[in-house]
Amino acid sequence: MVVLVPMNQEDYHHYLQQTVGEYAKEKVRAGAWKESEALKLSEETFARLLPKGLETLEMFLYRIEDVERREKIGYYWLYEMESPVGKALFIYDFLIFEPYQGQGFGKQAMAALDEKARELGATQISLHVFGHNIRAFRLYEKSGYVITDYQMSKRLD
Repeated sequence: MVVLVPMNQEDYHHYLQQTVGEYAKEKVRAGAWKESEALKLSEETFARLLPKGLETLEMFLYRIEDVERREKIGYYWLYEMESPVGKALFIYDFLIFEPYQGQGFGKQAMAALDEKARELGATQISLHVFGHNIRAFRLYEKSGYVITDYQMSKRLD
């Protein structure tokens, strides 16, 4: 079983160290950014979206813990917003550390997020998934998420 625990400063520092570079790589892989500028753009994005770090209003950052092992196994970054259907959460980031992938923790973390969203009074959870991330897409689909929009592109080489 997994639980969501608010990040502390140590978690947040580790999260940024791990995630800023990974986000840059994902944006390059998706064809959205040039590799030469990706890290700088990623750093700027995180600075803009989290200007006060853990204290940024409407942002919730959690570590995902496996209760049985008493280990940190991943992270969530959520944004709380008003939507046409009421209070909603948007998943900015969801990460299960590599050693814990493929063991059902992703599914458990998605269920824990549902509970947390209800606690926060949210009536909807949304997310973005990169088109090349089939594994994540399948997890979200199995967790009840449906496609609400498509964005497509074609490379002209």
